[in-house]
Amino acid sequence: MSLFGTSSGFGTGGTGVFGSTTTDSHNPMKDVEVTSPPDDSISCLAFSPPTMPGNFLIGGSWANDVRCWEVQDNGQTVPKAQQMHTGPVLDTCWSDDGSKVFTASCDKTAKMWDLNSNQAMQIAQHDGPIKAIHWIKAPNYSCIMTGSWDKTLKFWDTRSPNPMMSLQMPERCYCADVVYPMAVVATAERGLIVYQLENQPSEFRRIDSPLKHQHRCVAIFKDKQNKPTGFALGSIEGRVAIHYINPPNPAKDNFTFKCHRSNGTNTTTPQDIYAVNAISFHPVHGTLATVGSDGRFSFWDKDARTKLKTSEQLDQPITACCFNHNGNIFAYASSYDWSKGHEYYNPQKKNYIFLRNAAEELKPRNKK
Repeated sequence: MSLFGTSSGFGTGGTGVFGSTTTDSHNPMKDVEVTSPPDDSISCLAFSPPTMPGNFLIGGSWANDVRCWEVQDNGQTVPKAQQMHTGPVLDTCWSDDGSKVFTASCDKTAKMWDLNSNQAMQIAQHDGPIKAIHWIKAPNYSCIMTGSWDKTLKFWDTRSPNPMMSLQMPERCYCADVVYPMAVVATAERGLIVYQLENQPSEFRRIDSPLKHQHRCVAIFKDKQNKPTGFALGSIEGRVAIHYINPPNPAKDNFTFKCHRSNGTNTTTPQDIYAVNAISFHPVHGTLATVGSDGRFSFWDKDARTKLKTSEQLDQPITACCFNHNGNIFAYASSYDWSKGHEYYNPQKKNYIFLRNAAEELKPRNKK
């Protein structure tokens, strides 16, 4: 029986190494642990595209490495390969055919990793660390988009040492997402820029931020016709904004919601407020997952404006998350994000990547 199939009892039984009697604070949801996780904080996760048979997971870390695992149907994870940068890896993505993985690093370069030959070569260069990397597949071109702390957004065709195009941004790139023909970049000083990618990339619109605090993560969502129509933006202040590009009624359709706070929506008592570290949309249902520095993940239905589930609290922050191509697997990474400074850093503490069956829990509240 397939562990990630829709009918599985995945993640239900307490099958901890020491039996199910101990409460396990590093894995309170009893999810599948990925073998050989990185040796330092995990910055990014990405599953292979639907064009590839099977499921492969890529993870980048502050140990300067990027790793690839095969995730088998029974939940076993097999480490396949790894590549190194000379600085922390901040972001990673796949080519649409699954043959290449792209990595962005604090060493100011981006690399293209050919999984068939297991060779990695530099394909991009910035004057500062590269925070975001995305593959763009357009009808008339394909390229890699890199966003850097040097305040530029560059586009590379991977064969030339010079970019096809370089666009100036008002501030450093903090996070980005691409769903053709749309890209969105969130920058320092709460900057927000939408780009259109048809024919060639160009700035489409600058948006006043719907959030009052520093941007941390952004994810584009699609409409019923599978076209990108807006984005979810997360901040360090435990809040997510849902923002449509051209809504019929902006005042009503755009909204923000609180999340990753110590006592939920109770506003009468003081509460701890945590950063939203990553947002990922379910590829089938259009619902979303958020993960935070509070060590929890939550699932949300933005259309019904309801929370579907919140996890138990892990003993360290959740720093990254992603769904596989059919939405059956939710991967999330548990590692220290330095949100409480160096005095809370414990080098003895392991980092983890967990896999959870997401087929049922992300179904929308009321199917229209």
